[in-house]
Amino acid sequence: MHSMISLLTRITPEGSGVGIYILAVFALVGLMLGASYVLGGRDNGRAKEDPFESGAVAVGGAQLRMPAKFYLVAMFFVIFDLEAVFLYAWAVSVRQNGWSGFAVAAIFVAVLLAALFYLWRVGALDWAPGRRAAQANRV
Repeated sequence: MHSMISLLTRITPEGSGVGIYILAVFALVGLMLGASYVLGGRDNGRAKEDPFESGAVAVGGAQLRMPAKFYLVAMFFVIFDLEAVFLYAWAVSVRQNGWSGFAVAAIFVAVLLAALFYLWRVGALDWAPGRRAAQANRV
C-alpha cells in the first residue's frame, strides 16, 4: 500500500489525497467484513435456510410465468415515458426553437398518436380475456 501511495504522490501532487482515500476505503471495508465475521451469529437452524422477503414467507417457486400482456404494458410505459422526456426537453427550449421546433414536436406527437391508434385498432389495448374470442367468433 505504501508503494501505491508513493507512486500516486510522484504522478500528481493531488495523488497523496487519492492514495489516502483508497487506503481508507480498503481499511473500512476490511473493518466491516472482519466485524461481521467476529460478531455474526453462527446458528444454522431450519428457518435460516428459508427465503424471506419483507416479513412474508415465500410461497411457490421463484420461476413465475409472466403473461405476455405484462411485457406489453412495460413496452407501452417505456414508449410513452420517452415521449414525455422528449416533450419536456422541447418545452424547456420552446423559445429558442420557435415555430420550426413546434412543427417538429407536432409531427412527433402525431406519429405517436398514429401508433397508439394502430395499437388500439389491432386490439393490443384490450385487456379483457374474452373480448378477442368473442370478436373472432362474430367474424
